[in-house]
Amino acid sequence: MKVALVHDWLTGMRGGEAVLEAFCELYPNADLYTLLHTPSTVSGTITDRKIVTSFIQRLPFVERRYRMYLPLFPRAIRSFDLSGYDLVLSSSHCVAKGVRVPSGVVHISYIHTPMRYIWDRYDDYFGPGRASLGVRLAASIAAPRLRAWDVASSEGVDWFIANSRYVAARIKRCYNRESTVIYPPVNCSRFGLADGTVEGKIKRAGKGSGCDPFYLVVSALVPYKRVDVAVEAFTNMGQTGRRLVVIGSGPEGAKLKSAAGPNVEFLGWKSNEEIAQYYREAAALLFPGEEDFGIVPVEAMASGTPVLAFAKGGALETVVPPGGTGKREGEAAAPTGLFFGSQTPEALTKAVEEFERCSSLFDPAAIRAHALEFDSVRFTESIREFITLKREEFARTLKEER
Repeated sequence: MKVALVHDWLTGMRGGEAVLEAFCELYPNADLYTLLHTPSTVSGTITDRKIVTSFIQRLPFVERRYRMYLPLFPRAIRSFDLSGYDLVLSSSHCVAKGVRVPSGVVHISYIHTPMRYIWDRYDDYFGPGRASLGVRLAASIAAPRLRAWDVASSEGVDWFIANSRYVAARIKRCYNRESTVIYPPVNCSRFGLADGTVEGKIKRAGKGSGCDPFYLVVSALVPYKRVDVAVEAFTNMGQTGRRLVVIGSGPEGAKLKSAAGPNVEFLGWKSNEEIAQYYREAAALLFPGEEDFGIVPVEAMASGTPVLAFAKGGALETVVPPGGTGKREGEAAAPTGLFFGSQTPEALTKAVEEFERCSSLFDPAAIRAHALEFDSVRFTESIREFITLKREEFARTLKEER
C-alpha cells in the first residue's frame, strides 16, 4: 500500500505533530506533503522520509511570518499531485484536509479542529486589540471565502476522525459531517510517579525552599490559554503560603510577570525531562484554558498529579471529578481532578480550596492508570483498526459500483 501523509506545516513539535509522528511510525515508507518545513523543528521520525513542500516554502519571511499567507493556503494545499497513492491520511487543523485526492483513492482526515482562525476563535486572532487595523481589514475580506472553501473541501474527505467529542461536535456544526473520535496519543512512558500522596504534598506546600510542592501551569503564554486567571488567583492568595510555578513562554509573558506576586515563579520553557519532574512534584496542575483536547492534563495525570481544569472543551473528556466516569461513558472511575465553572480568579481559588479539602480522594497510581487510556500504543491500535475497516468498506463500495 502506497501512503501519502498530509500535514499543514512543520515548524515545531506540538500536539498535531505528535499525531503525525504516530502516523509516520505506522507507515514508515509514506511520503509527506506539507505547506512548509522549517528544518530541525520536528523529530527525526517525521523528517526521515520524502517531504514535499508547496510554493509557500519559497515566499519571503516564511519561517517567521507564514501565517500572513493564510489566504494562499487553500491554493497551495490543492497544488499537490497525489496520483499513484492508495491511501491519503491527512492531519489537519487548518487546510490539510482540503488536499486534492484522485478518484478511487481513500482519504481519511484526522481533524485536530476545523480552522479555528475563521470559525470559533476568529475574534481571538483578528478582534480589536489582537491584530492591526490592516490585518483585521484583510481578515474580514478573506474569512468568508475561507469558510466557504473550508466547507466545500470537506466533501473530498471519505471519513473524518476527531481528536475529541468536543471537536466532533464542531465538525458536525461546520461541515455537517459525522466523525469517529480517536483521542490523540500521549507518550505516558515518559512520566512516572513521585513518592508520597497528594494529601502529603499539600500539607508540605509553601514550607521551605523551592523544592517544596507547588501548583503548576505548563502552557504557551498567549491570551486564549488564560494563564492570567491562575496568576491573578495565586497572587491574591500570596499570604496563604500557596505557590505557583509557570512553565512556558510567549507574547503575554511580560504582562503576566508584571502582574504576578512574589509567590508566582516563571521558568520559561524547560526540557521534556525537566517538565516531567515538575509534573511529578506538583500538588496539582492548573488548566484554565479551553482546549480542543489538551495533552498537558493527560501528561500531568500520567505523572499521578491531579488536574484543576476549566469545565469546557476537551478537559471534560479527560479529567474525572469525584463521582464522575472514565473514558468509557458510564463506567465509574477514580477521581483525577476537579473542574471550575468560570475563567475567573475567584472560581479557580474556590477550586484550589475544595481540592485541598478533599485531597485524600486522589490516588496517584489510580490517576496514572486513567491516563494510560490515552497512551500512544492505544492510539496506534485504534488508528490501524479504523483504517483497515474503512479501506475494506471503500473497496466493497467500488466493487458494487462497478
